[in-house]
Amino acid sequence: MSDVVAASTGQRIYLDKQTPDAYRAFVRAAQTVRTAADAAGLDRILVELVNLRVSQLNGCAYCLDTHTRAALAAGETPRRLGVLAAWRDTALFTPRERAALTLAEATTHPAEADAQERAYAEAREVLDDAELSAVVWVAIAINAFNRVSILSKHPVRPS
Repeated sequence: MSDVVAASTGQRIYLDKQTPDAYRAFVRAAQTVRTAADAAGLDRILVELVNLRVSQLNGCAYCLDTHTRAALAAGETPRRLGVLAAWRDTALFTPRERAALTLAEATTHPAEADAQERAYAEAREVLDDAELSAVVWVAIAINAFNRVSILSKHPVRPS
């Protein structure tokens, strides 16, 4: 079957399998980002909240599944995960988490300049330079992985 026919019938190639060297480079970059987040003092729950919020905005089912499990394993509560999509309307998130989530959203939608400026200003009030940089890099990394999974149509498999 030609690539054009495969694409038109909904069959997708797994980009990570088709071009493994590129994917491995992404994985190495993500490992570097994780090291930077750890060095900046970002706890695993905050990192997973950023991963999840960005994945919600992008509609990446595979990454939502992966990072929900990771957040739960890190000690996040089902209640907070359940309201993450509406985090602004709750008092369940700390000022630091709220700043990180705002910054992650602005990183995911960079064309919204006013929102980006507000997010950055809010983040500067609660996050130091290393934390702010780490949050942005976490958001950049998960955005990249979202694109790979969405375009590959990675399936969420039953457990």
